[in-house]
Amino acid sequence: MIQQIYPQTPHNYCYELNKDMHFAAAHSIPTEEAGKCAYVHGHTYFANVTIVGDELDSSGFLVNFSDIKKLIHNRFDHSNLNDHTDLFGSAGNGFPTTEVVARTIYELVQAHLDGTANKPKCIQVYLRETPTSYVVYRPKQVKDNG
Repeated sequence: MIQQIYPQTPHNYCYELNKDMHFAAAHSIPTEEAGKCAYVHGHTYFANVTIVGDELDSSGFLVNFSDIKKLIHNRFDHSNLNDHTDLFGSAGNGFPTTEVVARTIYELVQAHLDGTANKPKCIQVYLRETPTSYVVYRPKQVKDNG
């Protein structure tokens, strides 16, 4: 994988972890507006996930890099994204556009992080679909009035 520079997201956490990964997947966007993308085609996606937090787990990790890879690469690599009906299309989450896939990666990662004792946060997902096209997804920050 080539080294890339990603957009920075300001935060006040002590630790920032970035995990790069790639996966090969097919998809289609079955709408007239999608043009050629309405037909099944494939990409080698390059993803970067940014996770932040103040506390490490009992092993000294913010989160284990391999856990993040398992969540994304193992699920999507060499698959047709449209076949993931629990995540795309019929589940009401939208067709697997790059925008929706980036948001879905965030949701999968954050759900995993919510189950950990140290509760880190995913603050950015960068997803490159082609050499010239990518999406950055950042969840809206909710103010804690606690």
